[in-house]
Amino acid sequence: MDSFELNKIAGAVLGTLVLTLGLGIVSEILFTPEAPAKPGFDIVVQEGGGGAATPAKAAEVPIEQLFATASVEKGASAAKKCAACHNFQEGAGAKVGPDLYGIVGRPVASVAGFAYSAAMKAKGGDWTPQALNTFLTNPKAAVPGTAMAFAGIPKEAERADLIAYLNSLSHSPKPLPTAAAAK
Repeated sequence: MDSFELNKIAGAVLGTLVLTLGLGIVSEILFTPEAPAKPGFDIVVQEGGGGAATPAKAAEVPIEQLFATASVEKGASAAKKCAACHNFQEGAGAKVGPDLYGIVGRPVASVAGFAYSAAMKAKGGDWTPQALNTFLTNPKAAVPGTAMAFAGIPKEAERADLIAYLNSLSHSPKPLPTAAAAK
């Protein structure tokens, strides 16, 4: 191979690089996106004390009334959300969260060997159907400082079904409160 052949090869490589660089510059000029005037997105959060939230609260059906039509089968389906962190079988032990077998009527933060958050230990009381309803609506609001990272179940009927299912997980299920008993 003589020097003339090497010059042609070097020229072809350099020419390709110059052409690629030139195309990059031209395409950058043609397709430059406009920079936003203000970077990021505005996140609009409505205040909780507004008038719009009040009618929704008034429309809620008392949980005791929903227990009359609650379905254990639908509750078992709803409990699949909980199965990632909780066990439902007796003696299965804790996962990320405590075992939920026999939770209805059990004292709060009472599973032996499970490391509850300080907020949950301080809550006290028993897991009544009403207490479970309040907690499952929004765990972070019901027990501020809880380690449970679940957003909650906004649908009342789904919560009633889930509580009916949790109540069935016991050797002696407790009777669920009725609307007549709540008056």
